[in-house]
Amino acid sequence: MTTSTADLGDAAAAAASRTAGSSAGTADLVTSHTLLNCLIREVSAPEHQVTVDQDHLLLRLPRRGVLLRIRLRRVSLIGAHRFQGPAERLEGGDWVTVGWQELAGHVQDELEQRTGTANGEFADQVRDSRDTIRTTLEQRAGAEPQRDLYVASEQSLVFGHRFHPTPKARTGDPADWLVHGPETGARFRLRHLAVRRDLVREEGDLKELDALCPGADAAFVTLPVHPWQFRLLSGHPRLRAAMDAGEVVDTGPSGPELVPTASVRTLYEPEADTFLKFSLNVRLTNCVRRHARYELSGAVALNRVVQPVMARIADRFPGCALLAEPGYRTLAVDDVALLEGFGVVVRSGLRPHLRPGVTPVLAAAVADEYPNSAAHASYLLARGDGDILAWWDAYLRLLIPPVLAAYFEHGVVLEPHLQNVVIGVAADGSPAQILFRDLEGTKLLARHHHRVLAALPEDVAGPLTYDAERGWNRVAYCLLVNHVAELLGVLADLEPAREPALWGLVHDRLDACARAAGEPPRLRALLSGVPLPAKANLLLRWARRADRHADYVPLPSPLGRNFPHEVTL
Repeated sequence: MTTSTADLGDAAAAAASRTAGSSAGTADLVTSHTLLNCLIREVSAPEHQVTVDQDHLLLRLPRRGVLLRIRLRRVSLIGAHRFQGPAERLEGGDWVTVGWQELAGHVQDELEQRTGTANGEFADQVRDSRDTIRTTLEQRAGAEPQRDLYVASEQSLVFGHRFHPTPKARTGDPADWLVHGPETGARFRLRHLAVRRDLVREEGDLKELDALCPGADAAFVTLPVHPWQFRLLSGHPRLRAAMDAGEVVDTGPSGPELVPTASVRTLYEPEADTFLKFSLNVRLTNCVRRHARYELSGAVALNRVVQPVMARIADRFPGCALLAEPGYRTLAVDDVALLEGFGVVVRSGLRPHLRPGVTPVLAAAVADEYPNSAAHASYLLARGDGDILAWWDAYLRLLIPPVLAAYFEHGVVLEPHLQNVVIGVAADGSPAQILFRDLEGTKLLARHHHRVLAALPEDVAGPLTYDAERGWNRVAYCLLVNHVAELLGVLADLEPAREPALWGLVHDRLDACARAAGEPPRLRALLSGVPLPAKANLLLRWARRADRHADYVPLPSPLGRNFPHEVTL
């Protein structure tokens, strides 16, 4: 059975809004469910304030004396439960419905009392995220389906991260999101600046950039700019002065249309098969997505170190690759805001790595709780014989070994969360290849790469470095909690009775990697069922800190050999 994109419509609206058919109703429910996911994982479960009562999950906010419940669609072995309908609060012996706004208020009150600090922007960010989801659903309702499966997968993440309290919070005018956001199927041309050569800073191999944005004059270099970023920076005094002096010339929008990918600021040109990662002075979830100066040089330095490592890993595990980031270009005027704000990193495309007959899809779309594109696991499985265990085993054999080999054998910390991995699928929907991307989150362990790091400027080397503990937490979280557990959850939605067996295959694959790597203690501990590290997105957002300062909360693990496949609360 083959499912085309045209068959889908917006499947999430049907799946998520069993009790509310409108875009607003769907956005309300998804926002409530996401807040509960975060509250349970980071606050209530670690404090033993969660339990299952028949078909409901109950959670107490002990500092507020509030008892909440929500109906369960499915119980998860790792605590990533599926909900349906609105939350309820116990009041005078009766259960009363709790809307997303009231729920956000309860979370805010509990965290204020728990941490002793307030966060005056939290409620507004929750509202902004909810409103973005509602508007996106309205825009998608009558849109023509995207025929390119890869592009459709990149642009399908309507609801965002299930364990982030404000997954679609974005600063800026909502009208800009309709024009530039991936979820609405946007396409647009780049703005181009002709910059005098002595005012250009660049490193690395820029052939792909120049092929996409060729220069028109020997004295000037073409600098492509995200059109939204150009508007945000167009009034900057130093830029205006350079333009008035003829040092920078705005040549306007031109060239082919590019499509925004899931990260929003990374754009893809399908014909050239090239990605350009821009700065964007807009906060997405936690951070303003602007290239720091050290990140520009760091990407090129990392690319030189990591590409040979990944080539050796690919010799052992055929079908894997890391998309290269060979160079960057920016405006080198005496102003950091412009140097960082106009930085563009080139990322090489997918096609050189793909075998004949293999189609790329974004892993986050495959693992989405709701099927928003034909890349969803349910549709991929429907193409073949539907054997979930065989499909999952093939997936794990592609994903897990390269990541662990990079860490244990080469001291490279990949960041294989769902948005950083592209899966190549065969015609029957089965996993065939794995492509990793985005060097921003890739790091080096100091004890493996001290010579390389010592040769770099300190402000570049420092952000590229993790110690072994921090690196391991990042690998374990991205690989096992953000990626494996979420995709496993989608498969368990399709066949709930298979969840223990699905986790058993994860255990088996980790065990094989442990034996191949000489039984490293960190892997042996995982296989014994020690808690998994889960990134604390709610607490991070509450503290108003950047992603690099994230802490982790312990998550009960289903990986122990004698794990009694039942819910641990």
